[in-house]
Amino acid sequence: MTTQVKICGLSSPEAVQTAIEGGADYVGFVFFAKSPRFVTPMQATELGGLVGAGVKKVGLVVNADDAALDEIVSVAKPDMLQLHGEESPTRVAEIKAKFGLPVMKAISIGSAGDVVRSHMYDACADMLLFDAKPPEASNLPGGNAVSFDWHLLAADSWDVPWMLAGGLDAANIKDAVEQSGARAVDVSSGVEDRPGVKSADKIVEFLRIAKQI
Repeated sequence: MTTQVKICGLSSPEAVQTAIEGGADYVGFVFFAKSPRFVTPMQATELGGLVGAGVKKVGLVVNADDAALDEIVSVAKPDMLQLHGEESPTRVAEIKAKFGLPVMKAISIGSAGDVVRSHMYDACADMLLFDAKPPEASNLPGGNAVSFDWHLLAADSWDVPWMLAGGLDAANIKDAVEQSGARAVDVSSGVEDRPGVKSADKIVEFLRIAKQI
């Protein structure tokens, strides 16, 4: 089975089209205003119209309230919600029950203790995403082009599928998968020319390499 790939932070028709044609399994739209990859629910609806069957549309939110989630779900119609903030297991379960969508919970990893704590979400999330802890100067929970020690994940297992994120690009994706044991990966900054601006060539190359692992 080839590695599944999520291209996140898409904000242009060209980038979405390139991701789809390159074989992406998931496409991510960021509904977090501080991000350079931010899109509105209406923009995501237009971009999502380019996504065919078999590719999941993921809506990324950060500590979003019910009103914001309601607009995203009703307008953009994502297939899955990605919670990339400080949402507790209780909040994850609430969102899943209220909006009737699968939920992916992002976990910031900096040490073995963070890996242990991630098991709090085994019973409430449909998928986990392991990302690097953001640099102190950053106001973004993800998309910071930093990675963590991938070996931290290799010795553990979870009750739900999981995805690896954090500083991935075409140059390190093979090592990242081999060292972590990941069967699914998420990339955003690693396929950009500058923050928020995706590179078609980098998307194509990342997908080409990831799909051969």
